[in-house]
Amino acid sequence: MGKGGKVDQTETDLADDQKLKVYKWQEIKQNKWIVIDNLVYDVSRFSRKHPGGERLMLNHAGQDATDAFTSFHNDMKKVSKYMNPIRIGRVQPESDINPNEERKAELHKDFQNLKALAEKKGLFKANMGFFLLHFMQLIILDLIAAYIIYKSGHANWFTYSLAVVCLVIVQAQAGWLQHDFGHLSVFKSNKMNHLVQNVIIGGIMGFSAHWWNYRHYQHHAKPNTIKRDPDIRFGVLYLIGKVIPIEYGKKKIGKLPYNLQQFYFFFTLPPLLIPIYFVIETVYFLVKKRKLHEIMWISIYLLRWYAMFVPTLGFIGTVKLYFLVRFFESFWFVWSTQISHLPMTVDYDKDLSWFRSQLNSTCNVEQSAFNDWVSGHLNFQIEHHLFPTMPRHNYYKIAPDVRELCKKYNIDYQCKTMSQATIDIYKCLKESGEMWYEAYNM
Repeated sequence: MGKGGKVDQTETDLADDQKLKVYKWQEIKQNKWIVIDNLVYDVSRFSRKHPGGERLMLNHAGQDATDAFTSFHNDMKKVSKYMNPIRIGRVQPESDINPNEERKAELHKDFQNLKALAEKKGLFKANMGFFLLHFMQLIILDLIAAYIIYKSGHANWFTYSLAVVCLVIVQAQAGWLQHDFGHLSVFKSNKMNHLVQNVIIGGIMGFSAHWWNYRHYQHHAKPNTIKRDPDIRFGVLYLIGKVIPIEYGKKKIGKLPYNLQQFYFFFTLPPLLIPIYFVIETVYFLVKKRKLHEIMWISIYLLRWYAMFVPTLGFIGTVKLYFLVRFFESFWFVWSTQISHLPMTVDYDKDLSWFRSQLNSTCNVEQSAFNDWVSGHLNFQIEHHLFPTMPRHNYYKIAPDVRELCKKYNIDYQCKTMSQATIDIYKCLKESGEMWYEAYNM
């Protein structure tokens, strides 16, 4: 079955399913098994071998992971080879009652129907010309920057600034493009998707594809979920949402003046995330996981920059250029991604349905040619989170159907202007800081 389908099963498999032991949800939760299409799987051993990482699978322990599973996997025949041996039973009907969500089963069925509609419309088919143009954009701008530096060096501030602009665009747009391939949304072949992702994030950007996928898939599976989503693990630097600030305040934890975080946030996370934190995290990940082949791709990036800039700028000048580009790239990345998540609900795992959990934690930014380009179409963050393997140029086509499903279940579908979304980052940080301050001083 195509993207977003169920695990392929033969008639023999279906007959065998009826003979499987029946489990209640209470027992499933106690043993930390997972459920997919009402079938129970013991992932305790397989989770260590899972390509997306052990943590990604264990984050769904004791839960129905059907929508997450079908949203991430597009080769069901291949997946079924690994799933069949660990299938141990099936769920007793009507044994799951979630006090945190009404009509959960009904919403799940409607979302499955929505995915089937998207498949029928051909929205999981990629336009190869679209992605080729975006790839050529990277090559052309990279060559222009190299030529400008070769001709002018850093003596002329205008031409040097122009080269920096070109390189920043290359890095930012490469980030969106590798993201497409990392989600397996371009080629039918997973190997081809991963290969091109390695070329872009490794050879063009200087980062690890496996590192990115490892953390990014966790974010998609449990967005804005405390202790689940790595994108909101800010440690003691920032307190976001309405739960963590109050917890910290009541425990009298005051490592920083969080009531002022709406100011120091913009001078800390945006400029430091990519140049410092992501680099350290990547190196640590590669050493820990022993991903030697990805070090090769990053080496291509380093050798490419050496050949392009060291002869003209010298080693120190090239290092300065590197950090200057990373600095602006980091601002671009943080701004484009956080406007859709930071102001949204941040809470512990409530085991909500896939559709509701994605809508609670994401919002959109209005469509325009500029907004689409600058954010890599992640201004359609809602649609991207609901359908992570859908090519980004099709998000706008499914958006009206998503809105209709939201209306049916009275779920808030938020779409903001770019300016309002940016202001909301400041507002949500200010609100969370004030909540901490009030709880701390009670």
